[in-house]
Amino acid sequence: MNTHRTSPFLFLLLGFVLTGCERSPDRQNPNRADPPLTEIFDSAGILIVENARPAEGSRLGWLIGPEPSLSIGVVEGEASHMFSGVVRAAKLPDGRIVVADGGSSELRMFDSAGTHLVTWGGEGEGPGEFWWLNYVAPWPGDSIVTWFPRRGRIAVFGSDGSYGRSFGVSSDCPLGCPSPLAARRDGTILTTAPGERYDSAVIQVWNGDGVRVTSFDMMPDRETWTWTQDNGYVQRESVAYGSVLAKGLWGDLIVASATNRYEIRAFRVDGTLARIVRREHVPRVPTQSDFDHFLESEIADYSAFFSQMPAPASEVEEIVERRRRTLESAAMADIFPAFSSFIGDALDHLWVREYDFPGERRPAPLWTVFDPEGRVLGYLETPRGLRIFEIGADYILGRVRDELGVEYVQVWPLERT
Repeated sequence: MNTHRTSPFLFLLLGFVLTGCERSPDRQNPNRADPPLTEIFDSAGILIVENARPAEGSRLGWLIGPEPSLSIGVVEGEASHMFSGVVRAAKLPDGRIVVADGGSSELRMFDSAGTHLVTWGGEGEGPGEFWWLNYVAPWPGDSIVTWFPRRGRIAVFGSDGSYGRSFGVSSDCPLGCPSPLAARRDGTILTTAPGERYDSAVIQVWNGDGVRVTSFDMMPDRETWTWTQDNGYVQRESVAYGSVLAKGLWGDLIVASATNRYEIRAFRVDGTLARIVRREHVPRVPTQSDFDHFLESEIADYSAFFSQMPAPASEVEEIVERRRRTLESAAMADIFPAFSSFIGDALDHLWVREYDFPGERRPAPLWTVFDPEGRVLGYLETPRGLRIFEIGADYILGRVRDELGVEYVQVWPLERT
């Protein structure tokens, strides 16, 4: 077993060489701290990276612009700029942006200035049409790959919107068809599907012809509790503040990690474990006050949903009250999740979103950024309300909603100082 220790002095020296002396990082970010200590081990071909936690209140020296460099969307105006459920957006190598609008099942292409170029797709089952469009991504050879869950269908288009072909990744989905996780840069597709139990999942890799390349071992997908309905049917639901299986890509590696501990497990495409990355973390135990917060939040959402149904108010009130009695017996996790989610960027860094505790909402989402080998670089905040689809070398692409619920697809500049 080999081991080496990364010195914080080496990080500082490297940062000085790369950024030069044009400006002081301290003036740009007075809360910036030295990079945390990292220890790296190689054990039987598995890279194990142990990281200290960044200093509280510190921030990585990277800069995100104070406002988006591009915003596509209008309250009133051209139909091409009015969205009804943006599920994904992707930036193509030439700067164009393709948006998958789930409400209309349309793909809309815009140039780098936000000018609408072409719309294609639409709801249907014919060639180039979609039934519940929910994914779009660049595909090798300047093509675009899309996903719609009916029988696990995938469609490929040219960069001009011309329909190419479609294929399925599953013809039989008794427990639920595979859902898209990511299109890998080698042209393979990463999906997840329900396992044999409600609380399990299977990760699969498919090639561009719809042939399964790899199927990972079944993994625990979420913490659950059970209760019995009046008719005797056993219902299974997620535990309050329970752990879930976070899944996605980190460069060429596939990440599948439970959120109840700060440990990122990255696998090769053949399913073998390649890397384990840990970050120092102090577990926190939920309290009765936290459970009360969970209960009231769930009931508020439940009530808002059923209040829109064409039913008498007394009937809605009874439905909500029945749900309250059920949730009062819900199980609560022993500890809060260590993190919420993650996303890999174009330069193979991994951004891990810190968990937001109930009633302690941060001013903006906070992320721990890891370098391609798994070393912690530091904390970074992203714009509040931005659902991130993609992080490029110098931009962040995502979607926001204003106070009226109007959607905008935005590009934010990112400077990696």
